Amino acid sequence: MNWLTELLTGNSIAHAVLIYAFVIATGVLLGKIKIGSVSLGVTFVLFMGILVGHFGFTVDHDIMHFVKEFGLILFIFSIGLQVGPSFFTSFKKGGMLLNSLACLLILLGIGVTLSLFYIFHGEISIPMLVGIMQGAVTNTPGLGAAQEALRQLSEAGELAGPIPSIGLGYAVAYPMGVIGILLTFIILRLVFRIKLDKEEASLKAQKESHETPNWITIKITNESLAGCTLATCQHMIRRQFIASRLFNGNEVSIPSDETLLQVGDIVSVIVNEADEKAVTTFLGKKIEYQWEDSENTMVSRRIVVTQSNINGRTIGSLALRSVYGVNITRVHRSGIDLLARPELYLQVGDRVTVVGSLEAIGKVEKMLGNTLKRLNEPHLITIFLGIFVGILVGSIPIHFPNMPMPAKLGLAGGPLIVAILLGRFGYRLKLITYTTQSANLMLREMGISLFLASVGISAGAEFVDTVVSPDGLRWILSGVLITMVPALIVGVIGRLLKINYFTLIGMISGSCTNPPALAYSGSIANNDAPAVAYSTVYPLTMFLRIICAQFIILLFA
Repeated sequence: MNWLTELLTGNSIAHAVLIYAFVIATGVLLGKIKIGSVSLGVTFVLFMGILVGHFGFTVDHDIMHFVKEFGLILFIFSIGLQVGPSFFTSFKKGGMLLNSLACLLILLGIGVTLSLFYIFHGEISIPMLVGIMQGAVTNTPGLGAAQEALRQLSEAGELAGPIPSIGLGYAVAYPMGVIGILLTFIILRLVFRIKLDKEEASLKAQKESHETPNWITIKITNESLAGCTLATCQHMIRRQFIASRLFNGNEVSIPSDETLLQVGDIVSVIVNEADEKAVTTFLGKKIEYQWEDSENTMVSRRIVVTQSNINGRTIGSLALRSVYGVNITRVHRSGIDLLARPELYLQVGDRVTVVGSLEAIGKVEKMLGNTLKRLNEPHLITIFLGIFVGILVGSIPIHFPNMPMPAKLGLAGGPLIVAILLGRFGYRLKLITYTTQSANLMLREMGISLFLASVGISAGAEFVDTVVSPDGLRWILSGVLITMVPALIVGVIGRLLKINYFTLIGMISGSCTNPPALAYSGSIANNDAPAVAYSTVYPLTMFLRIICAQFIILLFA
């Protein structure tokens, strides 16, 4: 049985893989257990790693360091690709207010963290407080960024003593990071006497302007438009709309920019919700019309863009209307419907709604692809090229005043920024950044599992002794304060600004990058307001928490 003993206690590659496989498989399995409506999910891998480490099972330091950093890169890069398309649009309209509150919550969290250093007279070091802060807001990438900054300081000789095990502070603070946010939601609900049914009714009653295309039918009654082209009408009103079909009393046709309008024409129009009233008033009046009667000549089909040569081209450059006599009326991308403006760039994975004759749509289908099998093919060039460039960007020294050494975005910040930019602008470089949701989730979960398992195994030997010690109690108290004080302050401000409760708790969950809190928010809401608010602030929040973790270490460590 010597082979088994060697496998369980040695430092071989087989031993490392065995330990990681056991920790991740068991952690993911136990993470599915729900208490109420909340489960820890993949985060339970961290606690399984702590348990294994506590009983003396460990992994070679060099192997563990590589696995941890590579797992973090995979996780960060996958997140960047996912949020990239919506990162910049999240600052528009109502998103600006939510992102501003999210930034305030982050700043308050940093303020509480630094205040605790002086309240405890330096008994908790700045690096450990940063680790506790990341656990208090359940932000694993921020922990990785802080550890990367500590490594930079150590290699530059600017760090006295060995690198502190801030993953231990993260692990201690994490459970209360989840519970503390849920307690915050309950406190806000009690203080402001919030009735969920009233919030639900208020949410439904709000008429907000979204960039959501609506499909309406308008009868032309404005006599001044008689003889005007569609292009002239759009220029006069200065609002974007797409005319997909036109009935002139005799036949249904696909209108072009040069189509002349006449009083009495019936037009099928796709227009953003914010512009619907203005366009309807300008053209005529909204009516009900059975376009299904024209299905024998004109049909509507949704086609998936899968041809790589279409990636990065504008809708106008395809000249579908003049060549094939069809219209693209809207584009569905990353869960969002977009108005098919001529200047809109298409990307592989887009789902476009096309209106025209059945024969013409068949030709357009061959041009755009519509081969779903192609979407399942992994585009590894984009992923590894992005990681390559991200590491280069993360290694560039950035000089700031009063810093002991140049700052670097590191293995967390560099790939994140590059992934966000690729997700948003990669089509301009003819790079296919589309990945199926399952593929992105696989990379992300694999990366975070490897990272959490590494942190847990390395912190396991000291975890129990730390928790029961006076230092451990201080860490837990610090984590609770970092979690709840900023969230309560921002929650009160949000309610004073009349933000809907469901939107508010979704925003707080996103600001703390807290999936269990989002799960709880979704369980008490019969709407998608928490998820929308979460996704609105998540990209900026994730970016700021990673960068801030590094800057605090470099400035104060």
